Amino acid sequence: MKDFDNRLAGIMGAGRVRTGEPMSGHTTFRVGGPADYYVEPETGEELSGVLALCREAGMDFMILGNGSNLLIGDRGYRGVMIAPGKSFSEITVEGERIRAGAGAMLAAVAKQALAHSLTGLEFAAGIPGTVGGAVYMNAGAYGSEMSAVLETVTVMDRSGQVLVLPASELELGYRTSCISAKGYVVLEAVIRLQPGDEAAIRERMEELSLQRRTKQPLEYPSAGSTFKRPEGYFAGKLIQDAGLRGFTVGGAQVSEKHCGFVINRGGATAADVMELCRAVQQKVREQFGVELELEVRTLGEF
Repeated sequence: MKDFDNRLAGIMGAGRVRTGEPMSGHTTFRVGGPADYYVEPETGEELSGVLALCREAGMDFMILGNGSNLLIGDRGYRGVMIAPGKSFSEITVEGERIRAGAGAMLAAVAKQALAHSLTGLEFAAGIPGTVGGAVYMNAGAYGSEMSAVLETVTVMDRSGQVLVLPASELELGYRTSCISAKGYVVLEAVIRLQPGDEAAIRERMEELSLQRRTKQPLEYPSAGSTFKRPEGYFAGKLIQDAGLRGFTVGGAQVSEKHCGFVINRGGATAADVMELCRAVQQKVREQFGVELELEVRTLGEF
């Protein structure tokens, strides 16, 4: 491991490799043990170098966005956590297109759309994730998804080559894409919008914001909707009808405000969250014969 440590430090530079980094500070659930390594590449060269080293050494790695759809185990992650640095967060508006780095917050992109009277991204104003994460999982809300506005996505493939792909090649579906299977790392996205009325765009964003504040437990750490929507059903309704509103395991709880959310009421562990999710899945399966699939991605050792 000493050789790996030295080579990683050689790519990133002195003092820019953190070891034993607590992941509870990098996920919206506010749980998660330490990652063996944590780095924030600022250039494509650094990113490519880290990825190549990990693949050569057989070291697991994970590209981390805002950690808003991620549950990391209490015993942490045995690998390299790679969080794109600030240079990957640039946002530029080019007519009806917005070019955004993978590390840019989706809400910040939506804010730029509003400032330039561009419509089509109102649904994303309250999504607490990055552009890279939103592309990876085809994020969506209130009947709209990223697939409706994505034009092209710039990725780095397994060989370190940079490709510009039309969104149609990413196999975007309900909370899924081919990015992980093909070993792509998202670098940048171009979002194509339409000219609109600034007042109407603002009004729609404020309307959706009010809905979120009213109906979602934003006052607690969570990863948003915990389960995917089963075909023909709503996960939150199934959980509510199963009598699980407020159901608690340790510090984790099925939100009393919205049963589709599992929240950290305070002091929850990742194990608490997982045990609760499994109990919810079992209860819904027994009562309704419906399999609830986690929307939240799980990672590391529990």
